[in-house]
Amino acid sequence: MPAQTAPEFTPYGAFEADCPARLATDLFASSWLPVIVYMLRDGPMRPGDLRKQIGGVSQKVLTQTLRRMERLTLVERRRYAEAPPRVEYGLTPAGRDLLVPIFALADWAERHGPAVTAAMLD
Repeated sequence: MPAQTAPEFTPYGAFEADCPARLATDLFASSWLPVIVYMLRDGPMRPGDLRKQIGGVSQKVLTQTLRRMERLTLVERRRYAEAPPRVEYGLTPAGRDLLVPIFALADWAERHGPAVTAAMLD
């Protein structure tokens, strides 16, 4: 595989506070954010369905993460005027674009995950 070249971040320094790459890295610091983006890849979902599909995430953490993602314009919240009220979350174009690095990370994990896991057990 050819070596990857680092992108230029002019006028930013590499990973300084205002660097776009740092913002992107910070998004992945939330362990649930990439999982939620991945789960919404096929279309909008209700929070309860998201929680069931993901497993292991509390209602509180899911709600906090979805609200943060909405503030960051990664998801769109749609509320339906029904009884009982229904809410769905779907990816925005920016959220859909996050699928590219998520899929790349999944590919890396598939290729290198077993070796890294084995090294952690040593």
